[in-house]
Amino acid sequence: MQFEWFVARRYLRSPYRPAVLRLVTLFSVLGVAAGVATLVIALSMNSGFRETLQDSLSGVTAHVSLTRPGSEIRDYESLVARLSTISGVRTVTPAVYQTVLLSFGGQALGVVAKGVDPERERRGDEALQKIVAGNLDFSTDKDGVEALLLGKQLADDWKIAPGDYVTLTSAQGRLTPFGLIPRTRRFRVAGIFSSGFYDYDKNWCFMTLPAAQSLSGASDVVNALEFWLIHPARAAEVARRAEQASGPDFLASTWMEQNVALFRALRLEKLVTAIFIGLITFVAGLNILVVLSMTVTDKARDIAVLMSMGTRREQIRKIFLWQGIAIGFAGTAIGLIVGYAFAILAGTYQLIPLDPQVYAVSYVPFHPSVLDGVWITLAAMAISFGATILPARAAARLLPVEILRYE
Repeated sequence: MQFEWFVARRYLRSPYRPAVLRLVTLFSVLGVAAGVATLVIALSMNSGFRETLQDSLSGVTAHVSLTRPGSEIRDYESLVARLSTISGVRTVTPAVYQTVLLSFGGQALGVVAKGVDPERERRGDEALQKIVAGNLDFSTDKDGVEALLLGKQLADDWKIAPGDYVTLTSAQGRLTPFGLIPRTRRFRVAGIFSSGFYDYDKNWCFMTLPAAQSLSGASDVVNALEFWLIHPARAAEVARRAEQASGPDFLASTWMEQNVALFRALRLEKLVTAIFIGLITFVAGLNILVVLSMTVTDKARDIAVLMSMGTRREQIRKIFLWQGIAIGFAGTAIGLIVGYAFAILAGTYQLIPLDPQVYAVSYVPFHPSVLDGVWITLAAMAISFGATILPARAAARLLPVEILRYE
């Protein structure tokens, strides 16, 4: 065992230290632990929100959307066949989007109606794979009324069940001798889907392509081709290839570009969280500086005796460096254990509920990261080490003759 570490440990464990010094040392350890634990929990929560939203969005939002600004896409089947050969593409699905007024039981709400090819869409869109009531069946009933799927949140709010009938009104009306009359059609609710993302479960419905085209009064055209990829992170590369393969009139956008404001806000929030909560650890580092400065004053005579017996100034400096490092290490270790334990338990058992109308998820998700723990540890130890430099230098500069002269 090194001489410096041996003496530092004896100083820290000595039962004869003044009560105030022991109390300040305890507060220093707790301060570092509180800062580290809070930072771990806050960053785990931030990562949890970001990853949960990314998973939800990438599951229900097309990874790449190809549109033709100012015009519909005609002869889309041949284009789908050509674009499906792009490397990394799992499936390409045609879609018709329109905003319609949905009415049921005297209530009305503007929703997004998406016309899809059910067989293709279910291979990519997770919303059609999460039917919580009814069936994924778009067949007409005995009266020829076509079917649609509604989101769980809307169905729960309006008490809609599979088999009920709703009315959709499209702004794309038809011209009559009496003027422009909105197109209105009845649909049977065949099933309820739960995507896990509040906005989709509240404001979206699915129907077949022919039904959507008929509701909007359009011919056999679509307004988007949607790409579902094997690896969503490669969306930018696939978007570039899709534009090159489709022609100059087409524009491709990725799911990340469509939600860039959300992801930018989450990244900024993580940075601000790390800075402000990191100040807690910085304040705890000042406590370490205080406790070591008090130790230098309290142990000045002992330091003088050690130096008179041949202890070098470098060794005295290391003794106090070891004390500060030990305090910082103890606080960091406790903080990491408490922070990760809380994050894992809260994330696993969903201990903190949320209002999905506000936060898009029903509970606070915690996804602790090992990488975050590494840099938090390095930062906490760097602060703890920095706080020891001034007291250690002050201890090494003591003059034994001046101190022992009056003893």
